[in-house]
Formats: sequence, C-alpha cells, structure tokens
Amino acid sequence: MNMLLDLQKKLLPDLVEVMGLRYRVLRYIRLMQPIGRRTLAASLEMSERVLRAEVTFLKDQGLVEFHTTGMLLTEEGQMLLGQLEAVMKEVFDTRTIEEELQKRLDVEEVHVVPGDSDEFSWVKKELGRSAVSVMKRKLLPDNNVIAVTGGTSIAAVAEMLVPDADLKEALFVPARGGLGEQVENQANTICSTMARKAMGSYRLLHVPDQLSQEAFDSLISEPNVQSVLKLIHAATMVVHGIGDARTMAERRDTAPDVLKKLEDGNAVAEAFGYYFDADGGIVHKVTTIGLQLEELTTIPAIIAVAGGSSKADAIEACMKRAPGQVLVTDEGAARRILNRG
Repeated sequence: MNMLLDLQKKLLPDLVEVMGLRYRVLRYIRLMQPIGRRTLAASLEMSERVLRAEVTFLKDQGLVEFHTTGMLLTEEGQMLLGQLEAVMKEVFDTRTIEEELQKRLDVEEVHVVPGDSDEFSWVKKELGRSAVSVMKRKLLPDNNVIAVTGGTSIAAVAEMLVPDADLKEALFVPARGGLGEQVENQANTICSTMARKAMGSYRLLHVPDQLSQEAFDSLISEPNVQSVLKLIHAATMVVHGIGDARTMAERRDTAPDVLKKLEDGNAVAEAFGYYFDADGGIVHKVTTIGLQLEELTTIPAIIAVAGGSSKADAIEACMKRAPGQVLVTDEGAARRILNRG
C-alpha cells in the first residue's frame, strides 16, 4: 500500500490531490448533513463552481444524495468514506504523525484527525467522532461507568454519539462539579447529552466547579453528593478535555491573586482542576468535588480530547503529568508539538 501511494504521488500527483479533495467533501457532508452547497463551499473555502462539479461526480457515483434540505451521504458513501479514512492517513502521512507523537508524549495511543480546529470548526466535530470510536473500542464487557468533564471538545464528543447497543448499558457521570460555566459546556449537561444520545443512563453532580474549603467540607458530606461520588470513583472510563491555563482561569472568574500565581508559575495547561507548567508540574489546584488526578491511575481507560495549534503547549504539558492515556487530537496541534523538536 505504501509503495503504491508513493508511486502515485510521484507519477500521478493530481490523482492524489483530487482524491484528497473528494475525501474532504465527503467527510464534511457526513459531519454536517443535510447541508446546502453554498454552506459547504464556504466551509471548505472552495468556489461554488468547483464544488458543484465535485458533488455532481459524487452523486453520479452513488455516494451522495440531493434533497430539498441539502446533501446527504448514501449508505454506500458512508461505507466508502470509512474505508477511505485508513488510506488517507497514509496519503497525508497522518499515521507517521501519530506514531511520532505517541513516542514523544509516551502515551498509549494517539489518533490525529486532519485539519486544525482553531481554523475550522468542523475539525472539532471530527475530534468528537474519532473519540466516540475510541470509546466504543475501550468499553469493558459490562458494568461500564463513563466519567466526562466539561468543555467544548467533550461537548463535540457528545454531539457525535449515536444510539449504540454497548453504550446503552453504560452509566454516564460527570467527572467533577461544573456549575458556573456556560450551561452547554458543563460536565452535567454533556453527561446527560451523552446518555440521551447513546440511550444510556446518567447521574448528575449538582455542585459548583470551584469551592471554598468550608463549602467543600459541607457539601462532601451530603448523602446525595456521596452517592454520586461513589459512582464517579468507580469509573471504568474517563473522557476529558485539556484547557489552556489562562483561558480556563479567566472563564472561571479566578481571583487576581490566583491569576498572578498561575502567571508567576508559567502555567500553560489545565485538567481536572489542576494547572500545570510546561514540564507537567502542578502550579495550582482548584478545590473541587469529583475525580482527582491521583485517582486516574486506577481507571482502565482514559481518553484525552483536545485540538487546535493553540493547544499544543497545554496538550504536551498535560500528557507529561498523566502519561499512558489515549490522546485524540488534530493535525494542527500535532504538527505544532512535533515541529518544536
């Protein structure tokens, strides 16, 4: 396969380019269907004239259907796209990037989707879809408890979930409290969305993300909180995001003295309420109810989902602190990490 692709790149470069273009078109239709031609052209930064020719070809091949609501992939289109993904990893050298990043970060697995989610919003949907595939593969035979954090990347994972026989038996729980953030990005909201889309069940944790020590001591003894915490600590899988330290601190209306502490400590990343410097050292810890960093070592599957070239520092710092995870990221972040040498 590799030799054939290398020969095609040298002798028929236009063929590889056209295949890559049609792959991008099919992939975006799958993510956004039903979608109109004008919206698709704008999203892919193509002229409508060029796109019209491509989607007409795809329709003639039985891969795309035109409806009044927009374009959709046919069943054959879905199957072809699934088969094409493995080939395109070789065409775009994504497989090599995954292997190099896995070695550099010392993690169990790395999955890289094409594009940069800082530039194109649809790439985040691809992150979500890839993460869902990993989740299904990492499920235990039974008694799955899936703990999820908040954030836009994990919200994208929830969006890409569909009813599944295995996930239907899973229990979804928030990994930590989340009241105070935007509702759609809260762990509770994402948890319930995942359960609804996967036809599973869920429990919620109605506590703020940041607490004073006094509030923590009071809430931790509440029976309802204790019952949910027991489930969270029994998690068999964790799906979490990775935040930029400054962005996360500002989103939480962090006190000025803590902001200065983060700045003085050169914090670059945040996960599970911990702020890390570039070497993975803990700069600051938020008092929060839920999973703690040291508890992750006992959980069978930990999936980190984060992308965008701007997240490169945060991803690398977080992976240094918690190696052995599965990382789902995008090409923008992966190349930025690797290009630093």
